[in-house]
Amino acid sequence: MEIFKYKYDELFNPVLQALHKLDGSGTNSEIENQLIDLLGLSDEEVEDIHRGNTSKLSYRSAWARNYLKRLGLIENTGRALWALTKEGTNTHKIDKNEAKKIVKNLSGVRKQKVEKLEPSPQRTISESEELAELTWEEELIDILKTMEPDAFERLSQRFLRQLGFNNVEVTGKSGDGGIDGVGVLKIGGVLSFHVVFQCKRYSGSVSSPAIRDFRGAMIGRADKGLFITTGTFTRDAKREAQRDGAPPIDLIDGNDFADQLKDLRLGVDVQMREEVTIKPEWFKGI
Repeated sequence: MEIFKYKYDELFNPVLQALHKLDGSGTNSEIENQLIDLLGLSDEEVEDIHRGNTSKLSYRSAWARNYLKRLGLIENTGRALWALTKEGTNTHKIDKNEAKKIVKNLSGVRKQKVEKLEPSPQRTISESEELAELTWEEELIDILKTMEPDAFERLSQRFLRQLGFNNVEVTGKSGDGGIDGVGVLKIGGVLSFHVVFQCKRYSGSVSSPAIRDFRGAMIGRADKGLFITTGTFTRDAKREAQRDGAPPIDLIDGNDFADQLKDLRLGVDVQMREEVTIKPEWFKGI
């Protein structure tokens, strides 16, 4: 049963509104948070999964951004960062059907009944690098989920070392109150933060009780907590992690972890795509 009812084309205008509310630019996460408020989405709608770790909200808003980009209303100014173009700044509402016609003409795709068929990454994967990422992330997360617990802890240890943590130790085997490891992050060669982390392979969502249990184990032992999972976090878990008056806990879900592993080239090889263009006129000049 589908809980999230909004189709990708129904998000064209909400995404535009979200960027206007964000003063013209915002990350994927900031845009989605604005969409949650603008559309009055419930926790169940926000957490409705499309496939793997990707929610329907994230997947369909990615398609909406892709269309708005091709219309020249927004641009991708960095990884997961979007901004209104000059034309987008002066545009607050568009006709979704007209927008789809324009994009189809631009891409040379023959007319289809897209109102009844959500875009498929297999059909138009080259149109958006952001959408292509959703495919490889799912494959990588599937691999992470099959790792042995101690191997996943070692991966998390290496990941934190690559990020600049020192004295990273895995302590999970001792059953240390939900703490799987400890480390020290030094900023600017002056400030040091003691961090404890928990790394768990989840297929579903981590809920707020798991965050509270982790915080209970870390209080008095660290300045910050870090929870790494192959799954996702519920909205309640995210609220609990940043609850006022409580030691803060940073959250890294499966998609975030996959992105970080790619950036650090840990088990992920990124190759530039070679594009070959034949020049018939050159051969005529021989």
